[in-house]
Amino acid sequence: MHLEYQNTKSSFDFEKGKPFSIFFAFISKIKLLAGMRIRGLLPKLLFITLMASASCTQDEELPEVRFKRVKEAIYSSMNEWYFWNHLIPTGINIDQHTSYQSLLRSMMYTQLDEWSYITTPQEFNRAFTGQQAGHGFGIAIGLDDRLFVSFVYNESPAGKDGWQRGWEIVGVNGRPTSSYRSGNGYNLQLGPNTSDIQNTFVLKLPDGSEITRRIGKTEYQTNSVLHKEIIKIDEKQVGYWVYNSFRATRGVTPTKSVEVEDALAFFEEAQISELVIDLRYNGGGSVDVAEQIMNALIPGIHDGKLMYTNALNDSKSNLNESQNFKKTGNLELNRILFLTSRGSASASELIINCLEPYMETVIIGENTFGKPVGSFPLSRFNNTLSANDVELVPITFAIANANGKAEYFGGFSPQFLAGDDVSKNWGNQQDPRLRAALDYLQFGSVGPQARQSYKDHGWAMIDNFNGLLKEFPAY
Repeated sequence: MHLEYQNTKSSFDFEKGKPFSIFFAFISKIKLLAGMRIRGLLPKLLFITLMASASCTQDEELPEVRFKRVKEAIYSSMNEWYFWNHLIPTGINIDQHTSYQSLLRSMMYTQLDEWSYITTPQEFNRAFTGQQAGHGFGIAIGLDDRLFVSFVYNESPAGKDGWQRGWEIVGVNGRPTSSYRSGNGYNLQLGPNTSDIQNTFVLKLPDGSEITRRIGKTEYQTNSVLHKEIIKIDEKQVGYWVYNSFRATRGVTPTKSVEVEDALAFFEEAQISELVIDLRYNGGGSVDVAEQIMNALIPGIHDGKLMYTNALNDSKSNLNESQNFKKTGNLELNRILFLTSRGSASASELIINCLEPYMETVIIGENTFGKPVGSFPLSRFNNTLSANDVELVPITFAIANANGKAEYFGGFSPQFLAGDDVSKNWGNQQDPRLRAALDYLQFGSVGPQARQSYKDHGWAMIDNFNGLLKEFPAY
């Protein structure tokens, strides 16, 4: 697909009909958090907010009046901010729509946009600071088509029950796992993420024994760093970092991740000369945290150089701007190895794209998802949305790296294909993707066994989620 970034125009030239998606963003009280931090944007947006017509309070309105006012607010906000506002269909009658989601869907440029969504401000902010609800684990299909636990959050019900990556899921709620097969993937039918839901699992452990576990769903704090260690290869100290989502630490100012800060300090103390970042299930998150990571990884010689640029729709082109690198820490690396899958999306792809102009980036695994555009929520700029606890999060801008590259709608292709052996726990050097990375660092090449281990299942866990949860998929 041809994509050309234009410095004098707030749009990209998208070829119609090709798939791509967004990475999501949100605004803190003083800046955009998970979208592009557009310097100078907040004063202009606050002016827009002050100029907006004041809405009636909820107590003054009948429910049907309030419902119509919110639909009108969605309609006007989409026409003002949506990246493809010039392609919104004409003749939309908001009275014909019985839900906010239906109205939003009718306005979306569905040839390219499957990512705009509606939630609440509270749920939006909770998600980007790692407050989640559910059982707290992921799933993936193994090399032999069996279903395994792919990751576990420490403080979740599954984590507290001792679950680990590499456990096979044999049965769910009295039925064999195979009965939950849906297309190329699985739908385990685990129910909503509410505290009254419990599910029973039969799990096969690596030693061949089977256990039955019944766990409930609850709210918990996620951990983004799933694993970190130092692996010695010849005289090299190699850092291995399994990073699962770009989430900010709640209550910390300026916006950053304390987990990321601790992981970077761990690698600095070990004086690593190489780094392998495992993003295979990382669906994205806060761009502030992505910047935190990139500013630590960029070589000092590139301090101050262009990190990325953004472009809003044509009517908002005066808000377009750039972000530069601000080198932090003592890491001085010449290259980064990324382990990826189709579940690697959004901010995961952003750091690959932004670092590529300045250092060697080696991708091992499989094609990433492809999400080169972004959004910020609009309730802060519309009184009606804010007063009614509605958060509208449509695509609002596109991005490009220092070379103007924003063409990864079909994802980033790996230099070396390698299978995802989900039966191996984190750090197991027989995992084909980790093994391929270590071989590359030691020998400068990857053996044929890595490619032979690869199998395209045509499905990833991220496919089972929509809206806000697509950025942070977990069961």
